[in-house]
Amino acid sequence: MTSERLLQLPPLESGDRLTRAEFEQRYSAMPDLKKAELIEGVVYVGSPVRAIHSQPHGSIMGWLWVYSVATPGIGCYGNPTVRLDANNEPQPDAVLRREQGGNSTISDDGYIEGAPELVVEIAASSASYDLHDKLQVYRRNGVQEYIVWRTYEPQIDWFYLEEGEYHTLAVDADGILRSRQFPGLWLAGDRLLSNDLAAVLMVLQQGIATPEHQAFVASLQPTLP
Repeated sequence: MTSERLLQLPPLESGDRLTRAEFEQRYSAMPDLKKAELIEGVVYVGSPVRAIHSQPHGSIMGWLWVYSVATPGIGCYGNPTVRLDANNEPQPDAVLRREQGGNSTISDDGYIEGAPELVVEIAASSASYDLHDKLQVYRRNGVQEYIVWRTYEPQIDWFYLEEGEYHTLAVDADGILRSRQFPGLWLAGDRLLSNDLAAVLMVLQQGIATPEHQAFVASLQPTLP
């Protein structure tokens, strides 16, 4: 398709009902648009990002990035477009995935295809579609762990997939959330909510130092290129 034809495409607007191919075509024709998603065939165009979203996003990305650095074979992504199925192409705030041998791949044109092992969304409140339509899309497509940080309430919801349903991950006796998919990925949720990032990273380093994490890293090595 020529650039002239692309310019004639109508802009993406929230509420548009499109196929995934139509969505990608229009999104590609709007290079200045930073975030748009297709959820159950409906378009959601992102609003300007406020500090109450961008600061938690940066904190989550830092937490996941430190884990990925300590865990060769695990990739950390910020705001990636993810092709899940014919009607769903979300752009989650953060993703953690197995680079080899997982449920997702990188397409020839550079997009994540399939369900990453862990997805994070920053949401305003429990009314957000992140905790409703999008949660069901992630569940149905087999995203194994899903974290939603509700910034206004404030609360962190961590879901894990078991027998096709999401269940809420409980904190342990020390108040720590421990990933079921990524050994050593520990989160001091109360410290994150209070913006005590030094404590968050200290707890993460404790998880990374465990024998379980070391065994996980060793298990990933044969799958590396």
